[in-house]
Amino acid sequence: MLIDIDATIRSGKGAGYERWAKVFNLKQLSQAVLYLREHGDLSYEELKERTAAAVTRFNELSAEIKDLESQMTANAELQKQIVNYAKTRAVYAEYRKAGYSKKFREAHEADILIHQAAKKYFDSLGADQPLSVKALRAEYAKLLARKRKAYAAYKQACEEMKELYNVKSNVEHLLNIDEREIERDREQARR
Repeated sequence: MLIDIDATIRSGKGAGYERWAKVFNLKQLSQAVLYLREHGDLSYEELKERTAAAVTRFNELSAEIKDLESQMTANAELQKQIVNYAKTRAVYAEYRKAGYSKKFREAHEADILIHQAAKKYFDSLGADQPLSVKALRAEYAKLLARKRKAYAAYKQACEEMKELYNVKSNVEHLLNIDEREIERDREQARR
């Protein structure tokens, strides 16, 4: 992105900063022109399309990663509830054999509550028989591998999106294109 030299000078920057900013802006503009040349002398419309496609790809990958993370969270919670259920099953069975004794419940309150919470969780899922932790861990590992792969693509898409956005912005500055003017022209062309 280009630096607004006039605004920075008004804010109190000196002549040295002004020289540096001019050189920086020239480098940014030359990088934009080189990018356009390297990618087949793109027109402004093609550049806008590529930028929009990069933004769309970035957003899709972001949504995919969020979805995978929510699946992983649900998987981890299910694993936790299965382990809690298994650990407290014997205590709850003894509680039932004791005829739901208040004395037994007071002695084993925490385990009974954990068991009931796990049972309630399974009921909310509609699961009669809980899945095995081994199968859930394998599924979690697959989700994690997919997330890592998606995240690598996400980082690459982010860099590409930023690069295209900067090039587009610099080309707009170079060609003195104002986005509002472009929208007005489109509106007039539609009429």
